[in-house]
Amino acid sequence: MPDQTDEVNLLIVDDLPENLLALDALLQAPNIRVHRAESAEQALELLLRHEFALAILDVQMPGMDGFQLAELMRGSERTKQIPIVFVSAAGRELNYAFKGYETGAVDFMQKPLDIHAVRSKVSVFVDLYRNSKRMARQVEALERSRREQEVLLDELRSTKAELEEAVRMRDDFMSVVSHELKTPLNTLILEVQLRKLQLSRDNFAAFEHDRLHAMVSRDERQVQSLIRLIDDMLDVSRIRTGKLSIRTSQVDLGQLVGGVLDGFAAQLEAAGCALEYRCAETIVGVWDAFRVEQVLANLLTNAMRYGAGKPIQVRVSTRPEGACIEVQDQGIGISQKSLERIFHQFERAEGSESSAGLGLGLFIAEQIVKAHGGCIQVESREGEGALFRVTLPLEA
Repeated sequence: MPDQTDEVNLLIVDDLPENLLALDALLQAPNIRVHRAESAEQALELLLRHEFALAILDVQMPGMDGFQLAELMRGSERTKQIPIVFVSAAGRELNYAFKGYETGAVDFMQKPLDIHAVRSKVSVFVDLYRNSKRMARQVEALERSRREQEVLLDELRSTKAELEEAVRMRDDFMSVVSHELKTPLNTLILEVQLRKLQLSRDNFAAFEHDRLHAMVSRDERQVQSLIRLIDDMLDVSRIRTGKLSIRTSQVDLGQLVGGVLDGFAAQLEAAGCALEYRCAETIVGVWDAFRVEQVLANLLTNAMRYGAGKPIQVRVSTRPEGACIEVQDQGIGISQKSLERIFHQFERAEGSESSAGLGLGLFIAEQIVKAHGGCIQVESREGEGALFRVTLPLEA
């Protein structure tokens, strides 16, 4: 059923006001608005302002007649689709009706008009107009729905790709985790089995002071490796849930960095990496000392891991942006491809597959630095080492 709430405009054109009044009264109906014009010129003005469902034109008018008006209507993109019905008081000459159809009329009526015929014909055109409008709205709604579905499909495709990437990252992560956890665990298990064997043979000489000290040192290194792996995983979880804690206090950056380097002295010596440390001034700021130590520890670990046993430089200085920590090695360097993703989760530089680690250290370091309002940058070329630069505002 057509939507009866749509208002419909009808145009009637006749040079006699009494004819317009009579036809207007005949066409009055709910939601129908009749526009009257006493000349073709007035009709053209109305056609420019309104959209009409039907135009009823008197054939014989002074100046521009109904046929000429119809030709103008058919020549305009805006009005060429409006149905035209001609009316004429002249006799039933066939040439009038024929000319009317030639100019694009859909019907031709003779005066005096048959009331029932006029209302019936107008009702048909009104219903056609309303159905056409309703269909146009439905087509528009369908097109809008189609566009929305395309957007949803694009979002689904994107989500699917993200899920597939997440699954891939999860699988890679689990593979790396299982491998990295097994390394210190296997060492501990071998140590325990060896000690059980010595005890079963009552070989207490294997537990003399120096040997026992070495055993404890080896155990401690493996336990520390396990703790670090677990801490990395916990930090990633905190970062994802927005719960990475930053507890600030006043910190002397030179003393903090010096303390971390002292703690790494044995590891640096074992890696064969000589250390060059430079801090020319006292730099005091408000930071989370534990988290800044964590960032520096990650950078030092990477420098030892990929530094090829060459010297490592650590520099502390101030810049207009704040305090700056630089860690530079002279090792294998980082390819341009790896530089683009080195701060992502579970990413490790090319050529580092045999090295220990989950590929989380630099990701965590970047998140910590960002939480302080700072930034971390890297400069490197393959075979020429790498320079990591951490900049921290003096107040986090």
